[in-house]
Amino acid sequence: MDDAGALRAELANHLLGVGALHETKWHKAFRSVPRHEFLPRFYRQLHTGEWELLTSTHPGWLELVYADRIWVTQFDGDDTVTGGTPTCSSSMPTIMAIMLEALEVHNGQSVLEVGTGTGYNAALLCHAVGSGNVTTVDVDPNISCRARERLHDNGFHPTCVTGDGASGHPANAPYDRVLATCSVATVPPAWLEQTRPGGLVVTTLHRPIGAGLVRIVSNGDGTGEGRVLSEDGRFMPLRAHALPTAPARVGDHDRRATTMRLNTVTDPASPFEFFAGIALPEVVAGQDWLAHSDGSWVRHRGSHVDQGGPRRLWDLAEQAAAQWHDLGEPRRQDFGVTITADAQHLTLGGLHWHL
Repeated sequence: MDDAGALRAELANHLLGVGALHETKWHKAFRSVPRHEFLPRFYRQLHTGEWELLTSTHPGWLELVYADRIWVTQFDGDDTVTGGTPTCSSSMPTIMAIMLEALEVHNGQSVLEVGTGTGYNAALLCHAVGSGNVTTVDVDPNISCRARERLHDNGFHPTCVTGDGASGHPANAPYDRVLATCSVATVPPAWLEQTRPGGLVVTTLHRPIGAGLVRIVSNGDGTGEGRVLSEDGRFMPLRAHALPTAPARVGDHDRRATTMRLNTVTDPASPFEFFAGIALPEVVAGQDWLAHSDGSWVRHRGSHVDQGGPRRLWDLAEQAAAQWHDLGEPRRQDFGVTITADAQHLTLGGLHWHL
């Protein structure tokens, strides 16, 4: 076994060991599909915050490719720049494995992948269910073209489409499964319309606080119901679903004491974070602040907070924490998702919140 083969086996066994993989077909796919063929170049962020371009000439390149890490491959939709806002990446293999398993796809079933990216995930799908059953779409023509070439060079021949992923690809519909390796603020109706009744859509909610994986059972008509999954997953947004940033504001403000830490609200490892995102929609977070585009802001100072703007966001966060406690401190997997022709909601018992 060559070095790449040994590293693939090590990665696949790691994914099995941490519980991200259970099904044999996905273990075989990770052991077989050469990630390095889809990552000839990528960027690593240094401690200084700057980005370093790594290629196959770098002495540690191959080991890094097969590390269980996300690697950025593009910034600001521009293949010629180093640094900025990442717009394409090869996802962390652990979350890729979790999503592939959540898809519950069987041999002979058709899959639409939204977000081709490097093509590595499409290759894993092709290995598991056959190239003829896989359609993959990406909005960026350069990314789509490169991915197609790399897929073909490695013996995979899915339908590769350049287009708006939110529209799916009706020409190959209906699909048994839709997998979005990008995140969305709401689930595009086209995905559910193009999925057979009883088929599954697996994607990630794009929320500045409280993002998460969801799996929806399609009714075949643009509606469906499902659950938020227990495993956390965060992806780059579908470009049309990117949220505007809202900087922390200054000016007139109030100061008061607090005993709640900021990371209780913002840390994905916090059991409250998902509910905090429900209570504070479109609120973005920085190292020591929260802010909303309406001008409301909070600066967290350890034992006290400063609050300004039309709303007192920290008051709302503490009220949400009290409500969460009263509800029995539900975790993300306790929430359902309901999609009708008119609205999309997160649900908990008889409660519901608009997405």
